Amino acid sequence: MADTYDVIVLGSGPGGYVAAIRSAQLGLKTAIVERENLGGICLNWGCIPTKALLRSAEIFHYMQHAKDYGLAADNITADIEAVVKRSRGVAKQLNQGVTHLMKKNKIAVHMGDGKLLGKGKLSVTKDGKTEELTAKNIIVATGARARDLPFAKADGKRVWTYRHAMTPAEMPTKLLVIGSGAIGIEFASFYNDMGADVTVVEMMDRVVPVEDADVSAFLEKALKKQGMTIMTGAGVETLDVGANGVKAAIKGKDGKVVNGEYSHVIVAVGIVPNTENIGLEELGIKAERGHIVTDPTCKTNVDGIWAIGDVTAPPWLAHKASHEGVIVAEAIAGKHPHAMDVRNIPGCTYCHPQIASVGLTEAKAKEAGYEVKVGMFPFIGNGKAIALGEAEGFTKTVFDAKTGELLGAHMIGAEVTEMIQGFTIGKTLETTEAELMHTVFPHPTISESMHESVLAAYGRALHI
Repeated sequence: MADTYDVIVLGSGPGGYVAAIRSAQLGLKTAIVERENLGGICLNWGCIPTKALLRSAEIFHYMQHAKDYGLAADNITADIEAVVKRSRGVAKQLNQGVTHLMKKNKIAVHMGDGKLLGKGKLSVTKDGKTEELTAKNIIVATGARARDLPFAKADGKRVWTYRHAMTPAEMPTKLLVIGSGAIGIEFASFYNDMGADVTVVEMMDRVVPVEDADVSAFLEKALKKQGMTIMTGAGVETLDVGANGVKAAIKGKDGKVVNGEYSHVIVAVGIVPNTENIGLEELGIKAERGHIVTDPTCKTNVDGIWAIGDVTAPPWLAHKASHEGVIVAEAIAGKHPHAMDVRNIPGCTYCHPQIASVGLTEAKAKEAGYEVKVGMFPFIGNGKAIALGEAEGFTKTVFDAKTGELLGAHMIGAEVTEMIQGFTIGKTLETTEAELMHTVFPHPTISESMHESVLAAYGRALHI
């Protein structure tokens, strides 16, 4: 006889396991199905272990620049094997944490490949054995995977996805990174700090193209200053993969093809949703370009089937998935949650310097018909940033000139991934420039640049 639940969650990433926990908290009998590791890609192979790698690279960078702080450190070396071992240890610790949370919340864990058999029915197959589960509601949270280049699929030896780049068998000497979104630029930053010669190729006209144009321009200058080669408006025409390296033909923005040789290549050209072979087609669940279509409360077009996270529409971010997990659990429990507002989802990129943003860019605000007031404040005018030796960066705010509504905030520099939440709270509370101007920011902190950027938008900046 099939096990019966109120909710079954297919996938245990940051969307899935949070959906399961919140469902259990609301008194719903809950199960979760996972084919690989509890915590999903983010915890095991994405957000968390990459931050561990980047932290090692950051420390290595500071050690190499010890003299800038009046210190001496000689014979500084990096052990890539030890760096990776630390990163995997962090991931393992958090995986164990999710396992504990499942037990604590009395969530049944079924390991194996899950497939929808019909409304309210799901099979789980492991080691050739299949069990059938039933539930009033099924939440699809199967996530996504890296997209391959059609002419050069990742082999884990010379051509890597993010997953290979997290556990390298050897340190690249000359690295080509294809794509400058968050994943590509983070690995470019990591390997550059670790000593590799890095080239980044981006088909759009600027790096991190989803960010504000001023942030993109600043980052490109910073990366070039660090020694990277940046090629925008460019595309890789061919990759010739050999036993000892990769030959690449890259077409530049001028139309000329440049040939280069690299020890390794990282492909970071987007994601593919994990929607194959899970029974969506048989149920008639609507998808666009592979991503499941949902309403604002994460319902699909089939009653009792919900979807969250990277398997649905962008932005494809862990915290968006987690919040959707809460929304769907509360909707199932009849709690009438607020729908997701993507304008209030912050984005963070952990390159060096860091990037963080929320809401509309200046260009997008103008495209939407807003008359805007824009303020910028450079970190060189901030005492804490100077004291930290991190005076490169800025905070930019975009306001509706008519109402004073905060439309967007964009930051680049030290610790901005921690500070952006201040603007995110402001946007969620529908703040205007008046509330932000009257907010007292602690001194000395880099967060004072947030205040100054608001003042600057209205011609009232105090320290520039």
